[in-house]
Amino acid sequence: MQTISLIQLGLGGVGRSLVRQVLNLRRWHREKYGVRLRYVAVCDSEGAIVSTDGIPDDVLLDALEWKISGKGLKDHPAGYCQNDASAIVDVAGTKETVVVDVTASEETIPALLLAIRRGYGVVLANKKPLTGDMEVYRELKSGQFLRYEATVGSGLPVIATLQRLLRSGDRVCRIEGALSGTLGYLMSCLQDDVPFSEAVRMAYKLGYTEPDPRDDLGGVDVARKALILARDMGYDLNLEDIALDPLYPTGIDGISITRFLEAISALDGKFSRMVKEAFLDEKALRYVASVTEGEIRVGLESVPRSSPLGLLRGSDNLVAYYTSHYDKMPLVIQGRGAGTDATAAGVLADLMEFRGR
Repeated sequence: MQTISLIQLGLGGVGRSLVRQVLNLRRWHREKYGVRLRYVAVCDSEGAIVSTDGIPDDVLLDALEWKISGKGLKDHPAGYCQNDASAIVDVAGTKETVVVDVTASEETIPALLLAIRRGYGVVLANKKPLTGDMEVYRELKSGQFLRYEATVGSGLPVIATLQRLLRSGDRVCRIEGALSGTLGYLMSCLQDDVPFSEAVRMAYKLGYTEPDPRDDLGGVDVARKALILARDMGYDLNLEDIALDPLYPTGIDGISITRFLEAISALDGKFSRMVKEAFLDEKALRYVASVTEGEIRVGLESVPRSSPLGLLRGSDNLVAYYTSHYDKMPLVIQGRGAGTDATAAGVLADLMEFRGR
């Protein structure tokens, strides 16, 4: 029986879903693969629960409820105050450890680099370590045991497909895709003649957007995903190199969320005209990320309605690879690309890649 010890950084929505999936599937993993995943540490930004012998399941489940109630791990009966993730990796890490980052923070980077230097496994759902400083990206990639499928497309095999193409010697000429389930939902609403502001407010009320919908509408999250793909293709690019076109004017960045949701009503006419013009040209509006020949573009585009992107509906993600072998018709990956459970499942699939190492 192989034991893989987990140090998990982050206990938000994705982190809590991951813990539940690990516990619920423990028997199946043991019987099917001869692998036991055990938690030795779970951390939030200010506290941690650590046990090098393994945190009992009842303590983990109680910690989840504790977090749902809005309290931090530093105040949990089994927790303590600790805001240095590197210290957790130093104390709890062993040769069988995988450090899992399901935060959205740059503060975890020192802990991840320490894990890489010690030969531990690292699994990322957090995009920021791979999209910041290029030297950090290179050092993380130098590790023998790094997985980050969930950074792009949640549980979809976007990274695995790209790496498989590259390993085969196929030349990847262009990648384009719809990489945001939230913006995909908005584009479908526009296509159904729903006013832009109403579609945004609907998505916000349904919980499809980030707490501040500008985090979605600004396109930065999509840009980070595109940058990860571009860097994997061998391009030395940074976020500031991306041609990024947000869906709202930057002049309303500084106002409250409530006022923002009111202010975007002024954009309804513009988007209505764009939808109609695209329709008359047998096209559809999509928020597209494109990586080609060392250039990244992220923004609104009119695409043929008969194309893979044009046929896309709802909150699905889609990535199309145009390569030497897939030149006339691209290789397309499509499916659910958002949601805490889907992202956590992608992380768990990455974790299981460490069996047998």
